[in-house]
Amino acid sequence: MTGIISSDGEKRMVFVSGRAHPELAKDVARELGTEIVPTSAYDFANGEIYVRFGESVRGADVFVLQSHTAPINQWIMEQLIMCDALKRASAKTITVVQPFYGYARQDKKHRGREPISARLMADLFKTAGADRIMSVDLHSSQLQGFFNGPVDHLWAMPLLTDYVRTRVDLTNVAVVSPDAGRIRVAEQWAARLGGAPLAFVHKTRDINVPNQSVANRVVGDVEGRSCVLVDDLIDTGGTIAAAVRVLLEAGAKDVIVAATHGVLSDPAAKRLTECGAREVVVTDTLPISADKQFDKLTVLSIAPLLARAIREVFDDGSVTSLFEGNA
Repeated sequence: MTGIISSDGEKRMVFVSGRAHPELAKDVARELGTEIVPTSAYDFANGEIYVRFGESVRGADVFVLQSHTAPINQWIMEQLIMCDALKRASAKTITVVQPFYGYARQDKKHRGREPISARLMADLFKTAGADRIMSVDLHSSQLQGFFNGPVDHLWAMPLLTDYVRTRVDLTNVAVVSPDAGRIRVAEQWAARLGGAPLAFVHKTRDINVPNQSVANRVVGDVEGRSCVLVDDLIDTGGTIAAAVRVLLEAGAKDVIVAATHGVLSDPAAKRLTECGAREVVVTDTLPISADKQFDKLTVLSIAPLLARAIREVFDDGSVTSLFEGNA
């Protein structure tokens, strides 16, 4: 029977996956040293989703992986149905592993009569049977409070900074936030890059127009420096491309873009190719199809981090220790 048995023989861990990102699922399973539970999943003619697991999960601690990529509503619904199937199959615990938390950007109301869709997602997964949520670099930390249960908020920053350190001269680098709202994250990046100076791009956004903002100017000294432009995600690439141009106009030597989630909705690949960035670095929390890839794109594997976190949860260890070195 598929799974991992705890050292005391008292617990069994099972790993299952939806269809959104099979490559990541295989990588995580390999890192864990287990196999993905055989699963039958298909769509009916009208779009309804059917899921059935090929092995018993009774009494098991189940980790169900799904990347919320496009078409995002289909894959969220599939993961919800998988949770329901696991609950009804008498799984002991269900941990939802969603490397990218769908609807995370809708975490508050900007105007009246708007939803808080990120909270709705948490409620839906709780109702479906989830006991725990695990995600990477949430759009805002407050999302952890939306779910009535444990939330493991993983950071891709150590993975990204370790790579970026090999790509820049640490004596002549600046860390740049694409807007004032992510300065705190940029500060953490700067500390990991040896106390690099900070800057941010002042931008304005029309809340009535999605996926569009205007980069106005750079606040901070970037002249002659290699700039590391950091963000949690890149969707259509408009904000990042505009920020790169503003940095180069302000005298930056070159620009490396680093983000956790490569959503890369069209026309992101074209914009990022033409914006002047030396390199764009993302992780594979989301699948990046051939039409989204371009020469300057580097994709780092998030599988080792997910596997280590899953193992810590199963072993009743400390997920925090993966990032701070202590419990």
